[in-house]
Amino acid sequence: MNYKKNRKGLHKNYWENKYEEKSTGWDIGYVSTPLKNYFNQLTSRDLKILIPGAGNSYEAEYLFNEGFKNIDVIDIALQPLQNFKKRTPFFPKENIIQKDFFYVTNKYDLIIEQTFFCSLHPEARSKYVKKMADLLEIKGKLVGVLFNFELTENGPPFGGSLHEYLKLFSPYFTIKTLEKCHNSIKPRLGRELFFIFEKK
Repeated sequence: MNYKKNRKGLHKNYWENKYEEKSTGWDIGYVSTPLKNYFNQLTSRDLKILIPGAGNSYEAEYLFNEGFKNIDVIDIALQPLQNFKKRTPFFPKENIIQKDFFYVTNKYDLIIEQTFFCSLHPEARSKYVKKMADLLEIKGKLVGVLFNFELTENGPPFGGSLHEYLKLFSPYFTIKTLEKCHNSIKPRLGRELFFIFEKK
């Protein structure tokens, strides 16, 4: 496949324009059920958490309202971060960061994946995996949902399969969970995999 024809998912302006045009089909307007259920079983409120490619970041809003205070919200586009600030005025401003994820250098206990991986050009996937492993503490976890549909040249979103994800992530992570998501929202039912990967 000639992915070089379609590199738009890597560019800041592409995402800024998406928000300006209100062409944000990935944005469901609330924290997704699989992640909400995962958050609800977390016992430590002291985890250092990263949400990359956060968009409007309903996940960060939910976690913050549940008492998690050590969260970094990062996106390459400015507008969704401004939206997030308006919705959560007491969230620490220094933890709302407009930045390319690949330039982040902090260490985290937990990183949340929600429609970020699928937004990246497939050529950046190995780089994504290495960066995630680098950002996590030993035994830190990368948790979220990945799309489960054929990987084509068209995107974002770009798809993938369980087999592809196993091959991609296994060198750096212990695969704790990677399974069909039973509680996806209706439009994504049968098209998502829930996962928990632990840094080796």
